Amino acid sequence: MGSGVGDAPISRRQGDLGRYAARTRVATDLALCRGPFRARAPPPRPTRGRTSTVKREEFEHVIRAAADVVDDEIVVAGSQAVLGQFPDAPASLLRSLEVDVFPKHAPERAAEIDGAIGDGSRFHEAFDYYAPGIGPETIVAPAGWEGRLIRLELLAVARKSRTAVAWCLEVHDLVLAKLAAGRPHDLGFAQDALAEGLVNLERLRLGIDLMPSRHRERTRTRLEGIRRKARS
Repeated sequence: MGSGVGDAPISRRQGDLGRYAARTRVATDLALCRGPFRARAPPPRPTRGRTSTVKREEFEHVIRAAADVVDDEIVVAGSQAVLGQFPDAPASLLRSLEVDVFPKHAPERAAEIDGAIGDGSRFHEAFDYYAPGIGPETIVAPAGWEGRLIRLELLAVARKSRTAVAWCLEVHDLVLAKLAAGRPHDLGFAQDALAEGLVNLERLRLGIDLMPSRHRERTRTRLEGIRRKARS
């Protein structure tokens, strides 16, 4: 699932994991202290061809729709995962209209989400934003990322509706995954997250040692690159 940690000594890897987890837990606890968010009704149909971002209420709409398709809790792994931890995240981090997801307990059913509300679906045509169904194996993040997911509970908005639960990639894990991917928009996301103070540089450096071994050096190089740009 993209979280291997190579051939480093077990004792050192465990120590690195403990330090990284302890430092990321503070941000996680702060996010959870907000309590569950009550989901709003789906936003009105937008004008096609807009250039916009996925805001929190639209994000909630996607999660509810995905949960309805597979009757499961939903893991969010792409850029929009930042909304689970930071509901008022800067617009520069929300430029993508994709919300990458998979079912938590049955990830093999991600294709059902993709077919129902993914790219080119009626949902996409109606709302402009959409949810590609992905596989957990596509996530390249520090070891143990599954245990740091941010739980988000969207309370029912109508008598016949049900609570939907999302699990969002923790922001440091998300930024490191973006750095590992290394595409221009991924690097832009990472740089903006660092510049906006959503992530801590030292936590990111600790997390690199927990990345799959083949991704560590390129991730470290890219992190230092965006650090220099953020300071210039």
